[in-house]
Amino acid sequence: MGLIIRSSRIHAAGCYTTAPIPKGARVVEYTGPLIDKDEADLRYENKPITYLFAIGDGKQVIDGHGTAMFINHSCDANCETEEIDGRVWIIATRDIEAGEELCYDYCLYDGDEVEAPCNCGAKNCRKSMFSPEEMKRRKRVTAKSLARRPKTAKKSPPRKTPPKKKSPRKSRA
Repeated sequence: MGLIIRSSRIHAAGCYTTAPIPKGARVVEYTGPLIDKDEADLRYENKPITYLFAIGDGKQVIDGHGTAMFINHSCDANCETEEIDGRVWIIATRDIEAGEELCYDYCLYDGDEVEAPCNCGAKNCRKSMFSPEEMKRRKRVTAKSLARRPKTAKKSPPRKTPPKKKSPRKSRA
């Protein structure tokens, strides 16, 4: 099977197949150096885009390099990821036609409270790349922080003062 990288309607560049892919096939491995999550946090602290993929218990991540890093997120994905013997594989969840963009649901869970808007355009788009569970957790955290805020007294609307009366102009003769 052939994979190519080209422009994507979802996000900048995407990964496309040049041949049909059957459901259940291993499409490509997510490759790159394996680094500690703490190191990744430091390395990418102020970077808006990363290609990090957590493995195992999440204490280590793959710093993505290669074809798989171009596979975009979609809420209506045609692939999924699976960790097999410490390696991450992108696997087709349905038959994929030649020319289709490959995508999987990122199900993000660690974003230091930064938003991760979704641009997939799917009918079932949840408008975020965070997992449904993470979105619920964030909603709870927001609700708790709002509940802890001190209630402020309602301010009265500003009092309107009548306009000052202008004294009639005296003409100088």
